[in-house]
This record gives sequence, C-alpha cells and structure tokens, in this order.
Amino acid sequence: MSFTLAIVGRPNVGKSTLFNRLVGKKLALVDDQPGVTRDLREGEARLADLRFTVIDSAGLEEATDDSLQGRMRRLTERAVEMADVCLFMIDARQGVLPADEVFADILRRKNVNVILAANKGEGHAADATILEAYSLGLGEPIRLSAEHGEGMGDLLATLRPIHGAHEERAALAAPEVDVDVSDDDPNAPRTPTHAKPLQIAVVGRPNAGKSTLINQIIGEERLLTGPEAGITRDAISVQKDWNGVPMRIFDTAGMRKKAKVQEKIEKLSVTDGLRAVKFAEVVVVLLDVEIPFEQQDLRIADLAEREGRAVVLAVNKWDVETDKQIKLKKLREDFARLLPQLRGAPLVTVSAKTGKGLERLHQAIIRAHEVWNRRVTTAQLNRWLTGMLEQHPPPAPGGRRIKMRYMTQVKTRPPAFVVMTSFPDQVPASYSRYLVNGLREDFDMPGTPIRLTLRDQGDKNPYKGRKKSQPSKLSKHLKPNRGD
Repeated sequence: MSFTLAIVGRPNVGKSTLFNRLVGKKLALVDDQPGVTRDLREGEARLADLRFTVIDSAGLEEATDDSLQGRMRRLTERAVEMADVCLFMIDARQGVLPADEVFADILRRKNVNVILAANKGEGHAADATILEAYSLGLGEPIRLSAEHGEGMGDLLATLRPIHGAHEERAALAAPEVDVDVSDDDPNAPRTPTHAKPLQIAVVGRPNAGKSTLINQIIGEERLLTGPEAGITRDAISVQKDWNGVPMRIFDTAGMRKKAKVQEKIEKLSVTDGLRAVKFAEVVVVLLDVEIPFEQQDLRIADLAEREGRAVVLAVNKWDVETDKQIKLKKLREDFARLLPQLRGAPLVTVSAKTGKGLERLHQAIIRAHEVWNRRVTTAQLNRWLTGMLEQHPPPAPGGRRIKMRYMTQVKTRPPAFVVMTSFPDQVPASYSRYLVNGLREDFDMPGTPIRLTLRDQGDKNPYKGRKKSQPSKLSKHLKPNRGD
C-alpha cells in the first residue's frame, strides 16, 4: 500500500512540471500560461527506491462561488483531503504572496502532513524567498527546481519516513492477489484484473457530457464539470470496479474540427486525447442527442475504428428527449448509413445527469471487449471459406482464376485474418468486404474492426527452379550395362 502525495499551489508555480518528473513521463500538459491544469490527474511516481501515488491538481484560486475557478478550487481541496501528504508549492521567484498565506492557513486545517516546497529555486535570486517562506508556518521549505531536477534528494529525505510508516501499515493488511486465467497465448482473451484493468476512453465533441458521465459511473464528483464547453484539458484516468469488473476510464478533452483548433493548449489537449484512444481497448464515442452524428462525431468514430479499437456509441442527454421511440429509430438508421464500417456496433442511450442507461452501457462495453478478443480456429475458418467461395466465387481478371487456398487468424484485439491466395493484388476491394461482412455475421463479431490480409501463397513445389543434378562418377560406374 503506497501513500498518496497531492501537489497543490497557486497557478503556474510548476506543479505539473514536478508531476511529470516524478512519474517519469510527460503526462500532464505544461505551458507558461497559468491555469492549464483543471482536473485531478493521478500517476505512479518513482523517486529513487520510493513508489507512491502522486496527484496533480488545479491551481488554487481565491474564488469560492460556482464559477469555473471556484469549482476547480473545490476539486483541489478534495484532493488535499484524499491525500496522505500534501506538497504545497510556492514560486521562489515571486516570493510569498497574500494568496499563499491564505492557502497555507487552509492546508494547516485540512491536512496533517504538509510539506512546503519553493519551486524555481535555482540560482541566488531565490535566497530571500526561501527565508521568507518560513513565515507560512509550515516548517522548513524544500528548495526545488522541478524543471532542472534540483532538490529531489531533499524531497526524498522528507518523504522517506512517511513511506516507512505506510509500509508498516501495509504489512498488517492481507495482500490482494489478482489471478489472470488467460492461457499462455499472448493474443488470447484476457480477464481484466486490478493490475491490468479494462482500458476505456470516453471521447466526443466539447460539452457532450463526458466528465459528467464518468462522475456518474464512479459515483463521486471526481472530474470538473460545468456548462462551459472545453473544461477538460488533460486526458484524466480514473480506476473503478464497475459491476465487479476492474476498469480504467479515461476522460478526454472535447475534439473540435482541426481548422477551429488554434490555441496551443487546445492542440495539446486534443493530442492527449488521441493518445488515450491509442492506449484504450474500448472507445466510447459520446454523442449529444440534440445534434448527433455531426461531421466531427463521424471523424472521431472513424479514428477509433482505424486505430483498431472496439467501439461503443452512447447517445447522451436522453432524459431531455420527448419522443424517444421515433428518435431511437432515426439514430439507428443514421448510424447504419453514416458509419457502415462499424455496422453492428452497440448503440445505447444514456443520461449522464440522472445515471439512467448506465447498466446498458456497461453491458455494451463488456460485449464489445469480448468480441474484440474473439478467436476462431483455423479449421472453422477454412470450412467457412469453402462455403463462401462456393456461394460467391472470386472474379477471374484477365481470364486468370483466383484461387483462395486457406485462411487463418493471426491475432486478436482486433481480430486479424490472413487468406493465402493467388494474385492477391487483383482481388477487388468489394470481394474483401464480402468476406469481412461474412465474418461479422457468421462468427458473431458485430461492430469490431476486422483486419483482412490477402497474401500470395506462391508455388509450393520445392523443386521448381532448381537445376537438374548431374550424376556422380560413382553412379556412372554402378550404372548397369544394358548389353549384359
């Protein structure tokens, strides 16, 4: 059981820079513009031999109302209450500001273990600020430079006693053991465990309700929400046992048309969301019931399919729809017409606000993941291929008959198949679609991306092209005389 460290402080003091250094990856967005981070981001930190959980938080603002800054502050205060130890960062270049004094007083009341750190402390210019930091009443400040990695040894020495206390408590608890029952085949279906949970990315246009949906799933106000479009910037992940299935759910920034993305922060946010799609197993494309299947929705769904991810379409704000039956019929017709590459993928209606439809969404995710892991034996595939060829033989371009000899599945996640055939470059795309659609229907693989590769088997005669061997001198002597 590792301890949890929350990094808090005013905007632009370097919290995300330190977070990235501790986790060893550029997970959090970093920019000179203050207020980039808005949500809570967790990561597995490593500092020398210490392993712990670190939380990057939004900059503490003095707002206490329901404005965006006020909601960000409440979320950060919640992170302080969740954490075992709080690292309060100030800017050593700017000195101790009145806001720092206010927040220091709040931290003393909310959290017992508070560590004070003066970031951007490289050089002699910060000496005066280090002395001034004692006035905050939080003990001796640690002098850091998150950007250059200075002061990490002092931070390690401060965290080590806290880590030791948690190790002692962990020794008294029974260890949790996860058993993966998958076989040794790396492409075989796996059972999600706490160590390797089912990875889900929720994507969509801005203000579709992605953060609200995830908050409803996990049962707490973990992600920042509100009526403003584009609140989420980082791809934030939360872990949850949803109906007994360990899952890691990624909340992503809303993706607008590329031409409309001008600001650097939004470009970084979209890039972060695309990375979350690549690491996900199931992608939930969240649509707005009032304006579903907009051009950007189609691009996002197509992106998930091209990346080879299992796709579930969820239509949000279903609670405000009046004529549900007519709307649902139109949604299914538009889905079949606009996204034929995802034919058969689950389409569910949900309300992130009320929580209605979450059970259907959970079932659709599990079903999509199961199909994404589907494996078909070679014997089944070749019997199926024989029937497909008899029903609809491949064309004979230029009078040359195309012979498809056998078929096998080479991988799962997504299912990928290879057909050994003559003249693979002359097989029309329509015939490949005929085979893919047949695989979907006959082997119950609706909606999942299917990869079909046509490969030239070549001539299997092992003696073709080899020169005729010359008889040896010994064979000449042993050759019988026909006159005998």
